[in-house]
Amino acid sequence: MSISDATGPKTDPGELEDALLGTSPAEEHVDAERRERLLVPRQRSSMGAAERTPAWQRAYVQQIIVQDAAVAALAACLGFFARFNGQPVDLGATSGRAVVACAVLLPVIWVVAMGAFRTYEPRFLGVGSEEFHRVLSAALAVVALVGTSSWAFGLDVARGYVVVALPLATLLTLVARYATRRKLHERRSRGEAGQSVVAVGHRAAVAGMARSLHRASYHGMRIVGACVPGGKGSALDDAELTELGIPVIGSLEEVRHAVTSVDADVVAVTACPELDGAALRRLGWELEATRADMVVAPALTEVIGPRVAIRPVCGLPLLHVERPELNGVRRLAKTTVDRTAAAAALVLLSPVLLAVALLIKLDSKGPVFFKQQRVGKDGRLFPMFKFRSMVTDAEKLLIDLRESTDGNGVLFKMKVDPRITRVGRVMRRYSVDELPQLINVLRGEMSLVGPRPPLQAEVDKYGHDMRRRLLVKPGLTGLWQINGRSDLDWAESVRLDVRYVENWSFTFDFMILWKTAGAVLRGRGAY
Repeated sequence: MSISDATGPKTDPGELEDALLGTSPAEEHVDAERRERLLVPRQRSSMGAAERTPAWQRAYVQQIIVQDAAVAALAACLGFFARFNGQPVDLGATSGRAVVACAVLLPVIWVVAMGAFRTYEPRFLGVGSEEFHRVLSAALAVVALVGTSSWAFGLDVARGYVVVALPLATLLTLVARYATRRKLHERRSRGEAGQSVVAVGHRAAVAGMARSLHRASYHGMRIVGACVPGGKGSALDDAELTELGIPVIGSLEEVRHAVTSVDADVVAVTACPELDGAALRRLGWELEATRADMVVAPALTEVIGPRVAIRPVCGLPLLHVERPELNGVRRLAKTTVDRTAAAAALVLLSPVLLAVALLIKLDSKGPVFFKQQRVGKDGRLFPMFKFRSMVTDAEKLLIDLRESTDGNGVLFKMKVDPRITRVGRVMRRYSVDELPQLINVLRGEMSLVGPRPPLQAEVDKYGHDMRRRLLVKPGLTGLWQINGRSDLDWAESVRLDVRYVENWSFTFDFMILWKTAGAVLRGRGAY
């Protein structure tokens, strides 16, 4: 006897779906297209993860797995030889057998631990710090596993081996993954190993997303089409998307067809009132039959990282936003670290600073240092120090050069500025002229990392949002330094500064300091 026979008359599948979706069974006029969309969830499960993943992504994950196993094996061998120093191993002793077993099994344990902590998932690879965070968590888990197993089973694993092999495996894994990531970014700069994106939402939001993705090309995401309210040709501002090279290929109701037509890898949904929770859920169902993943860009775009967490309340996934940490113990710790590091840097770099000062004196007449009033925390003025990179009458010459600016409309910048001295051009190329700002950091007027120190003329033009950047000390380096410096337009410069204020953390500072070295060596936007 079938279930339907036991419980009553059979229910039509379409009526069941109508009931589940809140539609009355009497509404028989549902058209064929909508009916096909409602039936989508039954047809989707046939596509496996391998079919949805691009070939380059599968090859990248396989490379990472092999790489992790190789570096773990290398660390195991080095730890083995460090422990026994070329002496024969006594396999009759428990400690000898335990060390040999660890050396043989470490590559397998290492890869399994990395997989358990999801370090091989494509969404964590290639960009961001989450990949490295998970690698460290997996490494700590292996250390805990070895220590616990040694105690529980009475295995006399030599501490010298553990102290050498496991930290070395962790370090080598991080270095290898960083090197592999750099190669991936180089491929993406050539237009390879990327993901095609269909952007969904209003035209202005899609255009903003396109500009952001273009600036961060190393993410490998390229918008190939847009689905906007009304579809193609429904508004005059389609021209803005056309200028950005983004064709409108459908309306908000035609996303699945648009994704299939361009074979997109990702559907990026911007903040859009037409796409509420129910609409997003149905869109997710429709996309299950395609290989496209769906990502949603919330309206709260400048708040990232640990400040944002999804917390279920009464069955609702609520996006909880923590307050930014602008004061308190962590800020005091940041000030202490800043001043200590600045003092150490001034001592270590003193020979370089003296040599630069001598070159400036020999190259042109005038003082070694250039001092200029800048606006600091809470709007307080302070004298910012730099090495002089221009002739002494640079301010007078500026009057005749204002019409030749290459700046962003607020700041005056020239790629070939006749006021810059020969030594000054080299200093600016590698940001050597900024080193005296370590004195400002030591005096507590600046931080190592923070918003760019603005002029009073800039602050006078600030709106309400822009004044957020004055809640913290300006920095010797910051997001503006690693994202193009003088090549940035005014709006983008301010956006980056506000983003830093909203998301400050020690991890964020460390990431910026790490990337500053590469930005300085490349010299992009340094003029």
